[in-house]
Amino acid sequence: MAFKKNKMVRTTDPARKLIASLDPKSPIAEQYRTIRTNIQFSSIDKEIKTIMVTSSGPGEGKSTSAANLAVVFAQLGKKVLLVDADLRKPTAHRTFGVNNLFGFTTVLTKQATLEKTVIETEEKDLYILTSGPVPPNPAELLSSKSMEQFIVDAQELFDYVIFDTPPLLAVADPQILANKVDGSVFVISSGKTEIDAAKKAKELLENAQSKLLGVVLNNKEMKSNDYYYYYGTKG
Repeated sequence: MAFKKNKMVRTTDPARKLIASLDPKSPIAEQYRTIRTNIQFSSIDKEIKTIMVTSSGPGEGKSTSAANLAVVFAQLGKKVLLVDADLRKPTAHRTFGVNNLFGFTTVLTKQATLEKTVIETEEKDLYILTSGPVPPNPAELLSSKSMEQFIVDAQELFDYVIFDTPPLLAVADPQILANKVDGSVFVISSGKTEIDAAKKAKELLENAQSKLLGVVLNNKEMKSNDYYYYYGTKG
């Protein structure tokens, strides 16, 4: 696979550290690998290749989870594309320290090809597609035939495609994407996500006929005597 416009980038936003890349032996990185394994075993008859990561509300860690999941899949030696599908408040360009002049919306509106728009990251086999210019009609773009073709094209070029989407209760965009991908990962923030909001978000995924691969509990305070620490501590 050859990309004509590759650019090696490194993360620059300290608030969005890719722990799976910076400290792969950490307990948190180990948990991301566990999530990766669970996703791989979540479907027997059909291989999971396109994954959507979302949450019920903003600030619950979905973008950080999506980026770290992309890293651990790439560490398997698989070609992985992380797509910033939050077309209203994109963050991937800040996470990876690149401009956002071209990206997902540029490809969907056929102003550029996917091959010429993806960006190579410092992590081997990990590529990103920033959101591109914020459009006036995100839901319409995601509902288009161009979006369906994008998924087909992306699957031909990459082993895994991970979409970082807006929160489920904020806009309809993730519901539109939900039944176009192979499965969804739902992120909950400990102490922040309200139970009723989580239930409502789960209902929306079910209504969209999405395959819920699992739930990630984020920001959980751990104690030193937890089994998690015993197995995750560096040797």
